[in-house]
Amino acid sequence: MEMLGLVFMLIGAVIAIVYGIILLVKAFQTSVLWGLGSIFVPFVSLLFVILHWDVAKKPFLMGLISIPFFVIGILFMPDSMMQQVPVSS
Repeated sequence: MEMLGLVFMLIGAVIAIVYGIILLVKAFQTSVLWGLGSIFVPFVSLLFVILHWDVAKKPFLMGLISIPFFVIGILFMPDSMMQQVPVSS
């Protein structure tokens, strides 16, 4: 089962990376400053999505498809791996 969880996590990571790169390309196509800001300044890519929704809508929404893959991957992780994660209290 842990192999299946790892596969789901890997699929989710690939989807997130691919559509993150597509979103970064869209930011650079709009302006070099948007692209550089998306790389180096936190939350600028989110601001880009909000302000340029017509351009960024498709890659942003397609990137959200990765979330269920991550959730399913976490659910398939064995209990022994989940106990290694430190929990802050």
